[in-house]
Amino acid sequence: GRVTLKSKMAAKPAAEDMRLKVTRPGIQTDEMLDIYKTWAKEYDKDLNAEEYTGPRKVAAALARTLGDRRDVRILDVAAGTGLCGQELSKLGFTDLDALDASQDMLDVAKTKNVYKNFLKDFLGPNRLDIEDDTYDVVTGSGLFAEGHVKSDCLEELIRVVKPGGLICIAILEKHLSAYSDIEVRMGALQSGGFWERISREVSPGYCYRSNGVVYVYKVL
Repeated sequence: GRVTLKSKMAAKPAAEDMRLKVTRPGIQTDEMLDIYKTWAKEYDKDLNAEEYTGPRKVAAALARTLGDRRDVRILDVAAGTGLCGQELSKLGFTDLDALDASQDMLDVAKTKNVYKNFLKDFLGPNRLDIEDDTYDVVTGSGLFAEGHVKSDCLEELIRVVKPGGLICIAILEKHLSAYSDIEVRMGALQSGGFWERISREVSPGYCYRSNGVVYVYKVL
């Protein structure tokens, strides 16, 4: 039915409560996955209620960078329920795979019919079951948060992307203070010749009226 202002306001406390619970300081991976098991079916509704535009901003940044090109193989990391995949699909990208640590979230993503393959794995320093130089692009929105993904995953993202390929990821700007090592690590990887930054865009209204930062890097 029609989403009224009143129903939006009612949904916001529930959505915010779940978001704060799943990103609370010190949360362990098992606890985080248990919350997503409960939240998976309501996640899209709750995230719409809090005006989460991150996936759309990531998809738009990728499309701008690639111009008219759409024949790229994309790995959407921390794909969750497939919100980013849906936005990529709307812009004409069709060769998409999803990776997430939560089977319950991936089960919802499967219903969107935008991904070809589904990989259940946790993104970190561990080696993913993916060959080197497999993808043209990696995308990810909202992956960096307490108990979720840390900056130690960046080398692994670079490994699975072909030279000349792109990595397009986004983070809540306020998380950069808690995860100050993210941009340090990004810079170190650029200095080391692993990738180069194409763009860094501060994006208003990324989530709950908070700013986000969308990065696009080219793998070398």
